[in-house]
Amino acid sequence: MTIDILSQLAVRALRLTDPETAHDLAIRALQAGLLPPAPAPPASLATRVWGRQFEHPIGVAAGFDKDAEAMAPLLRSGAAFVEIGAVTPAPQPGNPKPRVFRLPEDQAVINRYGFNSAGHAAVAARMRAFRRYSRRGRGLVGVNLGMNKGEPDPATAYRDGVRAFAPLADFLTINVSSPNTPGLRDLQHEEFLIRIARAARAELGENPGRPALLIKLSPDLADDAVEGLVATITDLGLTDGWIVSNTTLARPASLKSAAAKEAGGLSGAPLRERATKLVRLVYRASDGAPIVGAGGVDSGAAAYEKIRAGAVLIQTYTALIYQGPLLLRRIAAELAEILEKDGFARVADAVGADHA
Repeated sequence: MTIDILSQLAVRALRLTDPETAHDLAIRALQAGLLPPAPAPPASLATRVWGRQFEHPIGVAAGFDKDAEAMAPLLRSGAAFVEIGAVTPAPQPGNPKPRVFRLPEDQAVINRYGFNSAGHAAVAARMRAFRRYSRRGRGLVGVNLGMNKGEPDPATAYRDGVRAFAPLADFLTINVSSPNTPGLRDLQHEEFLIRIARAARAELGENPGRPALLIKLSPDLADDAVEGLVATITDLGLTDGWIVSNTTLARPASLKSAAAKEAGGLSGAPLRERATKLVRLVYRASDGAPIVGAGGVDSGAAAYEKIRAGAVLIQTYTALIYQGPLLLRRIAAELAEILEKDGFARVADAVGADHA
């Protein structure tokens, strides 16, 4: 059997169990090294962002490897970068189970995990070990920063996250856009987000080797609110880029799956169009700042769509549940073919092409 057939059989087997158990088993399988190394990607996909070299623009979004348990195998199996987390300052269990639901007819997932996390200390220890011992030196790792439920001082929580992970990460993400922590999305209001970003930026400093500081946006913000927020934060110089976008509370009328009415954030194919529209909005409002595009990326064509809209890097997660980890290398291969067909010698040349 080919590795592709074996991967599909494994995906089908995992779907026979509940989603959270399947996710835990997938992490264990990656740790066991069951996948062969990904082949070297085409040279046309190499790109440089924030002073760091990416072999290709396709990475794994936060939420898959929450506690930094599978960074090396994910990078080995085809991801150019992995974003771990969200990581909260203190350990917390998250919301009661069940809290994640497959929507197979829609190629989507609803989750209400609620920032379940091993906490700063445990995750930082794993990252230090990864940096010290991993033989996979080419991939890059970011950390998605969250806060504990009931945190009275959000700015301090995010500042502490920067302090814990700045020596270890290639980029850090301020996540105030998850829909599953009470009050978190309120922090996207300009006044609160400026306070948080200023605290994080002050802690980070301006040394040349520092990680990039990103902000992750909700797809549920109104277009004019996105434009105003992004323009203000950009003018103040408080971020190095944006992740667009997080999960959505919206429930499109097109959803067919039985779990469609479950509470939580919807991700996957139904989010693709809205997330790509937001990439375009943020690209214009930020005057072309680096954007990581996420939401409904399940193919090279979906990745290319977001790149043309303005994304320099791409993240996927939900599609891995339905297509398996070989998806990462397939997206990269398909993207290289599309770039060649459209006459782009390098992926960077296609970024923002729709705005030309």
